[in-house]
Amino acid sequence: MPNSNINIIVEENVPFVRGLLDPYATVRYIAPADITPKAVETADGMIIRTRTRCDEGLLVRSQCKIVATATIGTDHINTEYCRRRGITVVNSPGCNAAAVAQYVFGALMQTVNRPLSSHTIGIVGVGHVGSIVERWARGLDMKVLLCDPPRQRAEGGDQWCDIDTLARECDIITFHTPLTRTGEDATFHMVDAAFLSKLRRAPILINTARGEIFDTEAVVAAKDAGQAGPLIVDCWENEPRIDRELLRRAAIATPHIAGYSREGKIRASQTVLDAITTFFMLPRVTIDAPLPPAPAVTVSMAGITGSFDPLPLSLALKSDPDSFERQRNTYPLRSEAPEGAES
Repeated sequence: MPNSNINIIVEENVPFVRGLLDPYATVRYIAPADITPKAVETADGMIIRTRTRCDEGLLVRSQCKIVATATIGTDHINTEYCRRRGITVVNSPGCNAAAVAQYVFGALMQTVNRPLSSHTIGIVGVGHVGSIVERWARGLDMKVLLCDPPRQRAEGGDQWCDIDTLARECDIITFHTPLTRTGEDATFHMVDAAFLSKLRRAPILINTARGEIFDTEAVVAAKDAGQAGPLIVDCWENEPRIDRELLRRAAIATPHIAGYSREGKIRASQTVLDAITTFFMLPRVTIDAPLPPAPAVTVSMAGITGSFDPLPLSLALKSDPDSFERQRNTYPLRSEAPEGAES
């Protein structure tokens, strides 16, 4: 019999978790739109994704003690409010990093018109995802420029560039930062008119981080002015009500699925399950799927193209942008890129 004294809400689209906690707690599986203040009043814990905004408006009358998100980011959670309320917040850092890197290179394979080894790639944000992108890019003989001011201040060294250098020297700029709105390293609208005016090589711009990193109007204007080259957009402002002008101009446009690998989802879901069972001192439960291997150290162009092709997804979204959320929620999880250096 489940422990009726522990009430858990699980966002119904979190994969691999259904039924695993039911023997030990009272569990409700709820659509994101139905996770309301009323629904969470009696919840002791929650397992969510980015579509559930956890803030005072949702939690003010709740007895919730832990929010576990099966995502890398936490910008959908008011972490300061949770801290003040004594609500534990757990995320899943690095869970889908290899999948996002796979997306970046898969999209580039469909966008560039000459060998990747002839390109200079700028990576903004060199954390879990950016570090894999860096390693794979070097393995493909690309010139790599790194921009990560927090790491630069913490670690020192001469391997870092400022973002203006990337604007001048890169053929490709890919963004892998969290979304932050305050402080010297704020990333909200970091790709704005001022930054875009500094571009010198009409680079490919890639957003697989958060939609609000792009100032949508400024990016559209830069594309029309020839300042920006091909746009690869997986994350959008105001999802799922995405901007049609940016959609029309994007070379590749997808419904926020860059990190949607089977391995990444297993890692994330196991992380949140472990957080919930540890917090409430329940027996550990494990997903009925093989433990994913570590991400590939090196990849080949053939391995990338054979494992992921974004073009059908892009065509589907461009033909029916109103189905953004349905396409995202029904996306068939792919396998990550296989190990294999260029020969």
